[in-house]
Amino acid sequence: MVEGTDWTKIGWIILGIMALALILALTLLALTYRSLKRIQIPQDAGFFTTLRHVPLTLVIILDLLDLALDFLSAPVGWLILSYFGLERLRMLTVVESLIPGTQFIPTLTGAWLLAKAGVRLPEPTQLRRNSR
Repeated sequence: MVEGTDWTKIGWIILGIMALALILALTLLALTYRSLKRIQIPQDAGFFTTLRHVPLTLVIILDLLDLALDFLSAPVGWLILSYFGLERLRMLTVVESLIPGTQFIPTLTGAWLLAKAGVRLPEPTQLRRNSR
């Protein structure tokens, strides 16, 4: 153990960050609820197409939930995305939530920025078809 390190203080700081992230996520969700319910996604849209249609606030909400709840954000994110009809985003959200140490990395926000910048990556369904 390192001398002079106050682990209790560090724990409280981390807990405070997690609580603040949860409060921000829930506040953003409440403020953007109506606009999220009106999202129109094409029926045949894949992951990146869906990501291009959702607002930045949704991906920030999901990343904040991941920061606040760690691996417990997987079922919460799954429910939120299912409720808004965004099933194409569920798998990445769940996988990212379950990988240890990624809570401080806004993965979904980064993917959204890439999608909005016009980066064209093959959809996961296209990769499966091409590998056969």
